[in-house]
Amino acid sequence: MFGLDEKIAAFSDGTAILVVIAVAILLGLRHATDPDHLAAVSTLISSGRERTRRAAARLGMAWGLGHATTLFVFGLPIVLYRAYLPGPVQEGAETAVGVVIVGLAIWLLLRWHRGAFHPHAHRDSRPARTAVQAYGIGLVHGMGGSAGVGILLLSAIDDRLVAVGALGLFAVFTAVSMAFLSTGVGATLGSGRVRGSFNRIAPALGVSSMAVGVWYSLGALSLAPYYL
Repeated sequence: MFGLDEKIAAFSDGTAILVVIAVAILLGLRHATDPDHLAAVSTLISSGRERTRRAAARLGMAWGLGHATTLFVFGLPIVLYRAYLPGPVQEGAETAVGVVIVGLAIWLLLRWHRGAFHPHAHRDSRPARTAVQAYGIGLVHGMGGSAGVGILLLSAIDDRLVAVGALGLFAVFTAVSMAFLSTGVGATLGSGRVRGSFNRIAPALGVSSMAVGVWYSLGALSLAPYYL
């Protein structure tokens, strides 16, 4: 996003393995802070009782592992054979990411409209989203941008074995970063002050996340500026 990936990848010319590893880790850590990831994880965690450190970490790790799985599976042929997804398929995958974010935002707004976040609302003992569902969302989300990951790695790494290892590190540290990010979001939303006023915060969070999702989809369809 905004050229940061290219700047990070430029630190390595593909010859020093330790530098390649460091670059892959940095790319994974930075990737988790993309606007679409921030919007998705915020609505994912804030949509129910998951606003605690432990539950948020569990959902975040499941979401991150799903994202990492798709990232590695789709990135592997790019790294090994420079076999990219056809343009229409990549466009559809990127559009699907935006649709997922919009869907999460709508679900958050629906729960808010039903009074789920009112301070005196009855708390259902069941979580609003399971780890399996979060993993599935991560699988869809990981499809977007996987070609870009391959380009960044291929531009700096000539050794295929090192490139595959770097791709794996990228995927793993993206998942780890997402888990930490989710834990932070859950801790923040679960704090007493925020929890008491979340009924007022939820609409703004839902609308802003929906805006990011719409922008992401339009950008994937070349109908809006698209920064990677």
